[in-house]
Amino acid sequence: MPMWLDLATVLLLLTLSYTALCAASPLGACRKCKGWGAKVRFSRFSRRLKRGRDCRRCEGYGQRVRVGRRLYNVAVRLHHDGTR
Repeated sequence: MPMWLDLATVLLLLTLSYTALCAASPLGACRKCKGWGAKVRFSRFSRRLKRGRDCRRCEGYGQRVRVGRRLYNVAVRLHHDGTR
């Protein structure tokens, strides 16, 4: 079996896996706040975790739309606008 065929099979498997992930879970954790929704810091005296101000990237939700889901949304919107 040629090497490029093995590579194509692995690439197809990875693409289908990522597509299934985006279909099952379109939102992922924010990369800046790691899903907390805010910058987490330690309290000054008790050394416990304390919630800081809201994350600017996710606006305090702690989630973001995955790249694959964003591409799917653009394709659906483009198809919808083109078939009106």
